[in-house]
Amino acid sequence: MRGEVLYYDDGIGQGFISGDDGNRYSFERSDMQQLKPVWKGMRVDFRADGDLAREIFILESGGSAIPAEAKAQVAAPELRDPGEALSLFGYFKRAITTDYVNFRTRARRKEFWGFILFVYLGIAVLAAIGVGLDLVAGNMDDEEPVATIIIVIVAWLAVILPSISIMVRRQHDIGLSGWFYLLILVPYIGGLILFVFALIPSQKHENKWGPIPAGVK
Repeated sequence: MRGEVLYYDDGIGQGFISGDDGNRYSFERSDMQQLKPVWKGMRVDFRADGDLAREIFILESGGSAIPAEAKAQVAAPELRDPGEALSLFGYFKRAITTDYVNFRTRARRKEFWGFILFVYLGIAVLAAIGVGLDLVAGNMDDEEPVATIIIVIVAWLAVILPSISIMVRRQHDIGLSGWFYLLILVPYIGGLILFVFALIPSQKHENKWGPIPAGVK
């Protein structure tokens, strides 16, 4: 089906398309099949999926000029310079700060495993602190290790969102949709499949979620 972009917010990567059938469809930047700027009035071809637009292709406009506001979108978040390669801890630090809820770009293997490494090390250290507090309070004798349990639960809750976001970005890095993360809901085999995804090397080319991550040869 064909239609016209009614609205697009590059900040959140979402917009709406008015289909030639008279209906309105929402879309996300990841639905675009070409790495090009998007602007109001752009003609597109897409596959309707309920009230969503999927597999969107930009229709060439015969060489018409790109609007000024669209030129500012060329450096969209997915297309910006990936910066420099970081250390394992550097990637971990970025994952729990600026990329805490970043579900849009890519994450190389080093970034993913650096995050996993320091999450488990951090929780192990916090658990040891909790055990120490429980020993001082005498909770290890006849009672539950309350301090340890609370500290570990709070730590896990704090890393749930960045854990999901970095797994989604790891899937983007190998060319897969982040929705594959839902495989985690499949008993036994789902987690194994995601583990295999985490081991696959980065795609050695730009894909619709962004350029090749810095440091990938």
